[in-house]
Amino acid sequence: MADASKPLLIKRYASRRLYNTETSDYVTLEDIAAFIRAGREVQIVDLKSGDDLTRQYLLQIVAEHESRGESVLPVDVLTDLVRSYTSQASSIVPQFLAASFELLRDGQSKVMENMVKSSPMAKMPGFEAIQAQQAAFFKALTSAMPGAMPGTTRAEPKAPAEEADDQGELDSIKRELAELQAKLSKLGR
Repeated sequence: MADASKPLLIKRYASRRLYNTETSDYVTLEDIAAFIRAGREVQIVDLKSGDDLTRQYLLQIVAEHESRGESVLPVDVLTDLVRSYTSQASSIVPQFLAASFELLRDGQSKVMENMVKSSPMAKMPGFEAIQAQQAAFFKALTSAMPGAMPGTTRAEPKAPAEEADDQGELDSIKRELAELQAKLSKLGR
């Protein structure tokens, strides 16, 4: 059984193939991204030299997602990142980004708590079902975020049919949420 508290060690062979030392099989960048989304820390090292290649491969994963139109980073942020490599800001940018993502992770759980506590519908019958739907919707929204809340990620990549089912479920939750918001706005009038 693997120790999830230790980083998953991936070795890069001279052929550039990536080898998962826990499962003794080769993995792809998408597999590594799935491990990370599942909350697992990953360390990628060159087999021959022992050099840590983790940063290089994480940047490659981000670049591939961005090139496929899964944009998370706005162009102005990317531009500022490039500028930070040639300015005095390079010393504070890593700390700023780390602190920002930590605040985002902390804020995710607080948003859910506040939504439940401040809802005027909390006393209405059936509120628990609505709350469960909101939690599922929030889980779907945050599952792809770096460092997502525990319990909001998938352990392994899904087959296209499963992803289509998830998309259908997400669309259904979005429709239900829109209906609930319409009802709430009517109650507020």
